[in-house]
Amino acid sequence: MRFEGTPAYVADKDLMVAVNAAIALERPLLVKGEPGTGKTELARQVALALGLDLIEWNVKSTTKAQQGLYEYDAVSRLRDSQLGDARFNDIKNYIKRGKLWDAFTSDRKMVLLIDEIDKADIEFPNDLLQELDRMEFFVYETGETIRAAHRPIVIITSNNEKELPDAFLRRSFFHYIRFPDVETLTRIVEVHYPGIKRELVRAALTQFYEIREVPGLKKRPSTSEVLDWIRLLVVDDVDPADLRGDPKNALPKLHGALLKNEQDVHLFERLAFMARRQG
Repeated sequence: MRFEGTPAYVADKDLMVAVNAAIALERPLLVKGEPGTGKTELARQVALALGLDLIEWNVKSTTKAQQGLYEYDAVSRLRDSQLGDARFNDIKNYIKRGKLWDAFTSDRKMVLLIDEIDKADIEFPNDLLQELDRMEFFVYETGETIRAAHRPIVIITSNNEKELPDAFLRRSFFHYIRFPDVETLTRIVEVHYPGIKRELVRAALTQFYEIREVPGLKKRPSTSEVLDWIRLLVVDDVDPADLRGDPKNALPKLHGALLKNEQDVHLFERLAFMARRQG
């Protein structure tokens, strides 16, 4: 069982090595990188390439680790007991399975994505240490132990919003997805937009990388944003010549796809103003 990329996902050699190492070690793969570099999509493409089903657990700031195992609805059980509902007699009626439970009890191997783990509080990764290591957990309400019949391939993503505990890192195989160079990003664009004019791609990516290198930029545009931008350029039939840098008009065409806060827009407007004064 080896991952070698897919036609729809451009994975470099180091990333494929990381995925296959995590599979061989039976350890979670912790993937970090800038937002928009394909971390979430990686799990989907690994599942597709290996012919496995995917379970996605999208973590939010309010998510608790226990929710990934199961949740016990004591309030509903109390209400049913007061109403004389027959469901009250079986406590299992009030246990909601979590994503890990579903992955552990699947009759075949799965890919489990724990997406953006750094959004949750600092205790979240620690609370999953034993469950992900042993691939089992105990259900106190029913007295049963849920064990993984087939150890899932676990892919965990992080945007580096907060540091993860050392104990969690020790139990993971780590890979950082670097921002793609121009050659790799060209391949990514061509995968998403087959047959696109090479001259347009070359001009767009030249300006895109120039924008990313502007000093003082608060949020540098990501891979997903440049794909949206290029799509708009194609829809508007923009001439590649119109994308070549004009310092007196520093804001790029359709800049709303690339610049996502007013500080960065004002930065480019100031640069254009200064260029006009000097010119």
